[in-house]
Amino acid sequence: MKFAKLAIVATAIATTPIAANAQDAGTTVFGNDDAPIGTVESNADGIVTVDTGAHKAPLPANLLAEREGKWTVNATKGQIDGMMAAQKAEAEAKRDAALIEGAAVMSADSMPAGTVYTVDSEDNVILEREGGIITLTRESFAVDANGALMALYSLEQIAANTVEVPEGAQIMTPAQAAAKKAASADTAAADKDSSPAGAIM
Repeated sequence: MKFAKLAIVATAIATTPIAANAQDAGTTVFGNDDAPIGTVESNADGIVTVDTGAHKAPLPANLLAEREGKWTVNATKGQIDGMMAAQKAEAEAKRDAALIEGAAVMSADSMPAGTVYTVDSEDNVILEREGGIITLTRESFAVDANGALMALYSLEQIAANTVEVPEGAQIMTPAQAAAKKAASADTAAADKDSSPAGAIM
């Protein structure tokens, strides 16, 4: 999942780079402690994406500098991973708060995609649409810059995977269906145990 550009312009990372030329994919980026931060995965539109092993960190290209033949940034791997983890946690908290039954959902291309029908205990989400339903995972959702809940798929992709619901059918995820079956079995067993001796079941 993509997140907002890393807020690395804070005081802990402020720097005056010697150079800010394009870095090639595969180049190792070092921190201000001379330890490797990660390798460049891509470089486009002024953003150098560095794979730290834990995160894909989007670093503004002008914060990288070439010093003594190495590309460096004025931060440590721990600082960058920490900021990325904090951003991820914040984004997930906003998503989880918005991902509730009845919530309207937009597609990744900003089109109305349906409403949340249910969210189960195993993070499966059923999205109800005019033409049927589609089951996605919690990780398939995010909150956009305006706070709107969105699925990380285009409307075309969502429509292509939407299935019709037979008339009268109950809409449940596999986990919900299993829980209902187990509850029914428990109820039946309890009823049997509470029946008077000699009663015909």
